[in-house]
Amino acid sequence: MVKRMTMYDAIQEMIDKFHKKAENDEKVREKMEGVVKTVNIDLGEEKYSLKLDNARVTNYKEGTIENPDIIFTSTPENLQALIDGTLRPMKAYFTKKFTVKGKFEDLMHLKSLF
Repeated sequence: MVKRMTMYDAIQEMIDKFHKKAENDEKVREKMEGVVKTVNIDLGEEKYSLKLDNARVTNYKEGTIENPDIIFTSTPENLQALIDGTLRPMKAYFTKKFTVKGKFEDLMHLKSLF
């Protein structure tokens, strides 16, 4: 049996980079202060959830949560390209490589993760 690749580790690496950025950049911490949002990441067969909580990502796990504040939908390939920097977020959004549902102000918090 061949084990398929998942995005779990790549997302964890993105979270780790965000934590380092927040630890070292007071502006990021200030921007995220008081922000508590739940996020579902829907990559088709792969689904993950996490919580943004005051410049920290907590509760990262496989599966989704009910009534998230933000839903990010894409493919594993497009998310990997976003993480790698080979796909620019604005271009990806306007070419429908991903969709995001949530309040506009909530969506702006996702920018901090990339």
